[in-house]
Amino acid sequence: MITRQRLAAGACVLFAALTTGLAVPSTALADETTAAAPKVNLVLDVSGSMRATDIDGKSRMAAAKQAFNEVLDATPEDVRLGIRTLGANYPGDDQKRGCKDTAQLYPVGPLDRTEAKTAVATLAPTGWTPIGPALLKAADDLDGGTGSKRIVLISDGEDTCAPLDPCEVAREIAAKGIGLTIDTLGLVPNTKMRQQLSCIAEATGGTYTSIEHTDELTDRVNQLVDRAADPVVTPVAVEGAERCAAAPTLKSGLYTDREEFGQQRWYRVDVEPGQEVRASVSVSADRAVNPAYGVLLRAVTVHGREIVRGEAAGNNRTDVISTGLRYPKAESDTDEEVVAETVCLQVTHSFSAASGVQTTPGLPLELTVDVVDGPSPADDVASFGLGRGWWLLAALVLTGFVAGLLWGWVSRWRVAVWRTN
Repeated sequence: MITRQRLAAGACVLFAALTTGLAVPSTALADETTAAAPKVNLVLDVSGSMRATDIDGKSRMAAAKQAFNEVLDATPEDVRLGIRTLGANYPGDDQKRGCKDTAQLYPVGPLDRTEAKTAVATLAPTGWTPIGPALLKAADDLDGGTGSKRIVLISDGEDTCAPLDPCEVAREIAAKGIGLTIDTLGLVPNTKMRQQLSCIAEATGGTYTSIEHTDELTDRVNQLVDRAADPVVTPVAVEGAERCAAAPTLKSGLYTDREEFGQQRWYRVDVEPGQEVRASVSVSADRAVNPAYGVLLRAVTVHGREIVRGEAAGNNRTDVISTGLRYPKAESDTDEEVVAETVCLQVTHSFSAASGVQTTPGLPLELTVDVVDGPSPADDVASFGLGRGWWLLAALVLTGFVAGLLWGWVSRWRVAVWRTN
């Protein structure tokens, strides 16, 4: 009897140990998934100016609520989303109190759409515009985790809580190195507000967008939330050379550099026979520049012979201009040792600084390099200039020839019958 009890107890202990052993990895996996989840904090200006009725015939607050409801419906399941307000609770004239008026309306975490919509429905335009303090609190809301972190600030006016400059706050957040991006959206913007919101976005590598219609607000916030869910690729800093011989050799990847006005940057890529190099470059104007500009990306041999080029031009309607190229290297037909070809990539832009604008540091450029297996002959190499269409043309010619013979024979037979009758 005692032996049976000991066996039973041992079996229970063994089962418990196995159960624990199986449960721990599952729990650990769940924790890792949660830690890596992307986080987005929507920061909404609920100051008194949001009462203005100049967005599609309704108030700015009503337009923001409608947009938020549609965004909440479209938020991906893996995104941890929160909502923070500024100027929503204190209606008085005390600036010291008004500049502390920021609160987490919905905590950053798994999204309960009904609860979040209910919270949004309670909002009413109230007080001040403490953008700086709200950004500091919003960054704290996103603390922890290894996934991407993004703040989306929506405001209809500049900060009213000087001397705390929200642009300096954004720079402080960027300096912490926590990988947080701030995107800003200006409702019915004016010049001063546009400058301030642009400065906040640029400090963290984010974007600024002017909004004048409800559907624009919905679409843009949806894009930014979806972007947070995309895998994050961090560019590798590289310094191009003034000539190909001294240029750094790049592998497949995303790179960032700066190029002075009137300068050219060189990079090297090794391409094996049967491989294809695909490269693209984007140059952005992070300061005022003169209209009419362009960017040129060339692939040349080490001896200076141009292989292929890509170029694009702009006229001051956008602050980023991009172009790209492809170069497939044919496979070797000999049995000799295969030697990689060095391809030199040259980046040149024709931006020019506006009067009184500093020319240093250079404009930021982003270079993408992909070295992949080349296309197969059947897929990408033309045959007599027609590719796969050659076979179709041959079939059509043969069909037409046979049809012509048959039609001629039938016609002669009908004429012969008519003459006989």
